[in-house]
Amino acid sequence: MARRYKPVISYRLKEIPVKQIKVWREAQARKLDREGISELAKSIKTEGLLNPPLVQKQDKSTYLLMSGQRRLAALKRLGAKKIPVHLLTKQTAYDLENAKAASVVENIHRNDMNHKEIADACKFLHEQVGKTTAARSMGMSVQTLNKYLGFAGVPDKLKELVPSKISRDEVVKLYQIIPNISKAEKLIEKLSKIDSTLRKKYLTALAQSPKSSHLKLLKRAKAMLIKQNVSFKLSKTNARKLARESNKNEITPDELAEKIISDYLKRKKRR
Repeated sequence: MARRYKPVISYRLKEIPVKQIKVWREAQARKLDREGISELAKSIKTEGLLNPPLVQKQDKSTYLLMSGQRRLAALKRLGAKKIPVHLLTKQTAYDLENAKAASVVENIHRNDMNHKEIADACKFLHEQVGKTTAARSMGMSVQTLNKYLGFAGVPDKLKELVPSKISRDEVVKLYQIIPNISKAEKLIEKLSKIDSTLRKKYLTALAQSPKSSHLKLLKRAKAMLIKQNVSFKLSKTNARKLARESNKNEITPDELAEKIISDYLKRKKRR
């Protein structure tokens, strides 16, 4: 069962020795941008510490860092022996695993997070609090979370079919389109009987029309193999519109253009 974050926390300001603050092991492995820490240290030295790190008491002489790893690193660089912190009260303290998860959530909205850092945060939260809560904490849909998780987000039951029935990349794409284990299993059984080139086109067709029957998808995939390449030039304005719409639909501009043309031709045929 997924753990829930406490919606309201309370804390008090306290000054404690830096050496008593413990950074949990997973966070210790996190690489911090040295240049960024240096800039933060200069800012703290000039303007002061505007937002103290958040900690909670672990034992008589140790405090667990909840959030503010970069601020703590900057303060250490400045040679601080004692620092002000926001100390969580006993009533709102987290257990260890939720404390780790909350710490990740506090850091995920940094503007400079790269794709790998976001993927690592998604994986950690998925393991700690479950997929739905992780997606909500990250401010994204479960479908987007699955994309960041990649193979790690695929259920074990489907992983067992790799590589005997389906490739690693194929099962990731399939599960992102069909996030239902039993339905995905049935499709994998059908996909295992067609060659890899046709399978790739089949998954493209499936992404465009997840509710279509197997026979329709297979027919569409075969048509994709023999279709002619068509190139056309867009104005800068239309190219930007295409890029925005493809981003919203989480597909490539080429795939969206193909879908637009395909839908147009279908409507034309019905007239």
